[in-house]
Formats: sequence, structure tokens, C-alpha cells
Amino acid sequence: MLRSFWMSASLTPLRLKMYMIGTLAAVIAVSTLFFAIILSLLRALNILVLVSLVAVFNVAQWLLAPYLIEAVYQVREVKPEENPRLHGMVDRLARKSGLPKPKVMLANIPIPNAFAYGSPLTGYKVAVTRGLLNTLEDDEVEAVLGHELGHIKHRDVQIMMIAS
Repeated sequence: MLRSFWMSASLTPLRLKMYMIGTLAAVIAVSTLFFAIILSLLRALNILVLVSLVAVFNVAQWLLAPYLIEAVYQVREVKPEENPRLHGMVDRLARKSGLPKPKVMLANIPIPNAFAYGSPLTGYKVAVTRGLLNTLEDDEVEAVLGHELGHIKHRDVQIMMIAS
């Protein structure tokens, strides 16, 4: 049911902004509730329990974030036979940077964008949007992909997850 809603809706720039605002509001609401509960329980809990709760929350976020990204941004894996040119670019760049090749993903969004996401547990992924592929030339797409692979190589994905 939820998947068919996401897949049937055309993701316009306005709708994307609304989803982003909604996601931000949900994160703020859940975080506020989580920390309100922790603060109310502080009198009854010791620091070990508090640290354990925070650790469980962070691990859950780390595990679930890739699935949330894929649902919100309509991301799917691109097979090599679907887009050999895109896979060739990622292969070359991953080899040059000494990284294992991440999964190549496509977000069904008309806005030009790309992003790296994932974790050592779920695997790293590089996503490009339909808008990016339709807007940029191949050498520009390759430069964007190189930038995204740089995020993976420098562990920016993990740093941002820890920071959040």
C-alpha cells in the first residue's frame, strides 16, 4: 500500500519540498518525544541505561535510514544491462579511488541531484536522479559521481549519521 502510493505519485519540486519538510518535522517530533521520555526517566535511570537507549536509537537509525531514503526518493537499483554507461562510470571511478563498487541507484525525481548513502551493514549506494541524467553531459555526470564516491571514501556518510 505505502509503496504503491510512493510509486504512483509524480514527484514534483513542490511535492519533494513538502516531503522534505514532513520528514524533518517527523524527525524533530520523534527526537523531541524520545528525549522528553529520557529526561522524565532520568530520575529513575542510571547513566548506563541512558547510554544504552541512545545507542539503540542510533543503531536503529543507521539500519533504517537507507530504506527511508529509498521510499521517500523513489530509489531503485539500476542493473548493468539497464544503463551500462552509468555502471561503467561508477566502475572506473571506484577502481581509481580504491573502493569496492557501490550499488548504482536511480531516483525517479526530475530535479538534478545525486547522493551517497548506506552503511557497512546495508552496503554503500550512489544514487543519481532522472533529472541529473537528463540534464548533464556524460563527463559532468562522471564528475558528480566522483564527488559522491569521495563522500563514501572519506566516510562522510558515517560521519553525518553519527552527527545526526
